[in-house]
Amino acid sequence: MAFGRLAGGDHPLYDCRVLYGDYGLVFGYLCEAVIGNLDLLADPDTFGTFINSNKVFVYFVVVAVMVNGILLGGVKGGIERAAKILMPTLFVMLIALVLFVLTLDNAFAGVTYYLVPDFSKINAGVINGALSQAFFSLSLGMGIMITYGSYMSRSESVANSAKFVALMDTGVAFAAGLLIIPAIFSFNPATNTADLSDSSVGLIFSFLPKIFLALQATIGYVGASAVAALFFLLVFFAALTSLVSITEVPTSTLVGEKGYSRPKALLVLSASMAMLTFACILSFGRVDGLTSLVSYAGVSKSLFDVIIDVFYDTVLPLNGLLVCLFVIYRWRQHNFNAELEVGDDGYKGSWIERYVNFALSTFIPVILLLVFINTVLLKYWGFSLIG
Repeated sequence: MAFGRLAGGDHPLYDCRVLYGDYGLVFGYLCEAVIGNLDLLADPDTFGTFINSNKVFVYFVVVAVMVNGILLGGVKGGIERAAKILMPTLFVMLIALVLFVLTLDNAFAGVTYYLVPDFSKINAGVINGALSQAFFSLSLGMGIMITYGSYMSRSESVANSAKFVALMDTGVAFAAGLLIIPAIFSFNPATNTADLSDSSVGLIFSFLPKIFLALQATIGYVGASAVAALFFLLVFFAALTSLVSITEVPTSTLVGEKGYSRPKALLVLSASMAMLTFACILSFGRVDGLTSLVSYAGVSKSLFDVIIDVFYDTVLPLNGLLVCLFVIYRWRQHNFNAELEVGDDGYKGSWIERYVNFALSTFIPVILLLVFINTVLLKYWGFSLIG
């Protein structure tokens, strides 16, 4: 799940996060790379054509079948063991691609743009976007960590696992940016930096194939296609594990709270997600009523935009705030601390314990509340409390 930013994202590289359709894009690019259409994938017009093609529906069905097959057996089986091998492999390939991109002409112009901060560009929208991305990338506010935490052994340290996840997520996100941004400047030296702030999912699907195609100068077209296929395979697996974790949350709820059998729960969820996914795909210009569904803050919004604004940018930070308040005022900190001490004898009295207790009871809820209020005002009314 730490690879969420590379496996997708408008912030910075992925969208349609709770639906099958976006994962279908990764699977579709994997299939095209396998059959040798790397040059087609590197064409700048391919992505726009691809997302509006009927192939997307086919890829959706294939991904849905995979996810449901995995979830029928639970999440502790082979996918967990495979992740321990495939995710480090993906990270190694990512680093290797970063090193290759840095050898390209004009790449360091992208490095400069990426690493040298421009504080004048930090505004309410940037802060809100960064917080929303952090919540999604770390799987906070949507029940995933709570669900996965229920599978943890009592001998494992929650605090140490949290530190590892945060460090790995940050490291992979940094490497992903160091791959994509220099590639943009290398392949398009006349890049208008103002356009980068509006970049979305197209970044990974437009520029990664160009990077792989550039490899043909050293390893040939077949070799470059093989590398691309392997990379998209690993990215697809990362995306698949994210989708499995997202779907496991409501599945566990229906099984545990409603008494559904696991097959029945998955059938209900698959049907509802299929309807939402197809509707989102149709909102990319295919159906006018879905493409221009509503208008708020002076901007016309599609169904897809509304889902992102409501469930991603707004609800996730709100859920994070509610979790903090629950821990402090309902569960109580002494119970929280006692749970974190299980499996970690060094946690009690440590600086981490003191910091977590202080942060949860002071500035974290305040920051989350302010950002949530500002997000609602900015997203739906077009004005901000922050400059």
